[in-house]
Amino acid sequence: MASIPVPSRSSPLHASTYADDPATLAASGRRVFEIEAQALAEVAARIDGDFSAACRLILASQGRVVCTGMGKSGHIARKIAATLASTGTPAFYVHPGEAGHGDLGMITDVDVVLALSYSGESDEVLMLLPVLKRQGNKLIAMTGRPNSSLAREADVHLDVSVHAEACPLALAPTSSTTASLAMGDALAVALLDARGFTADDFARSHPAGSLGRRLLLHIADIMHSGESVPRVGADASVSEALVEMSRKRLGMTAVVDENDRLLGLYTDGDLRRTLDDDRLDLRNTRIVEVMTRSPKTIGSDAMAVEAAQLMEAHKISGLLVVDEEGRVVGALNIHDLLRARVV
Repeated sequence: MASIPVPSRSSPLHASTYADDPATLAASGRRVFEIEAQALAEVAARIDGDFSAACRLILASQGRVVCTGMGKSGHIARKIAATLASTGTPAFYVHPGEAGHGDLGMITDVDVVLALSYSGESDEVLMLLPVLKRQGNKLIAMTGRPNSSLAREADVHLDVSVHAEACPLALAPTSSTTASLAMGDALAVALLDARGFTADDFARSHPAGSLGRRLLLHIADIMHSGESVPRVGADASVSEALVEMSRKRLGMTAVVDENDRLLGLYTDGDLRRTLDDDRLDLRNTRIVEVMTRSPKTIGSDAMAVEAAQLMEAHKISGLLVVDEEGRVVGALNIHDLLRARVV
């Protein structure tokens, strides 16, 4: 018996004659953007009292937002839950199929349920409604059919209907999932604004990300302190200052009085200028004669990102850390910020 050829991913049975034409492929891609952009504009025009009511339901809740949906709607619901949680609204995703087999126990009576189903007739989602109603959960539905079963049962309905899918076969969810995702983003941002959520709040829920490091790390967390801080007295010579700079390897040294109060700063750049002056003798010239007076400083309780901004603004590579009385308590340079991944 002759074997039946199996189509491969690279050679589909119904490959278009234009499959290798770059212009045709690009035109097909642009068409998707045009259709989905139009769909988003249509949905945006429908953000009205129902959208505000959904926000008020969530703001009034003492619980979390439980997002659910099947298939592609489930993927969008999962993303919406993640966005809500990272912007100040506690939320998580529950698979409706698993919910019917025990995961409903994750939903408390003070939670708000956000259910996604473009048709509004997803069996797995509808099966949960009697239990949720009996438990007293408020229900926000996001569908493309305002007269669907899910929309009718909801306390608030968000209409994400689109005039056409970007899929030319009108089969694969494309415009509809984009519209649902955008509606979820709109909810998250509106709630963020209403709660007065700040960049610092965002950083606290993203401590492992670059923003978290930038906004949560303080100077005290990364500065050199104690004996690691390069410093010399006002009576030191330039050569003694160079020895201190070499030992501490920060490319600078503080010049302090007998009470450790800052008098000035001497850096690698100052050294180059000193060497260019033939009148100066490194062994006999006092450091106070060539140091930079009133250098830029920072407090230990400042954010590390402030040090980066200060260094960039003034084209410097190091900073001394001083307390309220002007005593030197620490030092850091650009390499410390790089190691901490602040820059």
